[in-house]
Amino acid sequence: MHTGSLRTHYNSIPFKDFHFDQEHRISVRDRLGCAVEDMTINIIDYPKYFTPNGDGYHDSWNISSLRLETTAKIYIFDRYGKLLKELRPTGDGWDGTFNGSPMPSDDYWFLVEFFGNDSDELNRFKSHFTLKR
Repeated sequence: MHTGSLRTHYNSIPFKDFHFDQEHRISVRDRLGCAVEDMTINIIDYPKYFTPNGDGYHDSWNISSLRLETTAKIYIFDRYGKLLKELRPTGDGWDGTFNGSPMPSDDYWFLVEFFGNDSDELNRFKSHFTLKR
């Protein structure tokens, strides 16, 4: 049985001043409280689905949280890896069509590429979302 004190250091509201559209500097300490690693991270908040049905709600898909990343490019693929659309976060987004034809309800994959503000390193992020009709 453990009888010693257990000390945990954390902020009870860790994301109080959190913003999706900017870089965040974090420090991570190992379990023993010794080594500290400082790093810059980007939080990418993206819609998990969209419904391009013309009702004015969720009619296009884009990652607006990256609108300040001027170098960001978003590539959208179908489940077989076919490139359907390339877009920028500052644009209108994807309307769910390919060559003018509506794509079916399904999961679609995306790749985001961008350079961080203080880096020449190309950052990549992959995930997926759902088109619902």
